[in-house]
Amino acid sequence: MSKTIRARYEKGFLKPLEPLQLREGEEVEVWINKPIRRKLKDLICILGESSEAELKRYLDKV
Repeated sequence: MSKTIRARYEKGFLKPLEPLQLREGEEVEVWINKPIRRKLKDLICILGESSEAELKRYLDKV
């Protein structure tokens, strides 16, 4: 079974934002994917000021 859920990282743990139908002790695989807005904000830091305005315009559209 494969399902995408949202979770929040707090105090060293991922906390699901919705109930999970799992048995106690059941192991799962976790794939971390930051929302696109966060990825683009990270790019601003990497690419510098010259690309900042362009990326901000794009963020306003997303």
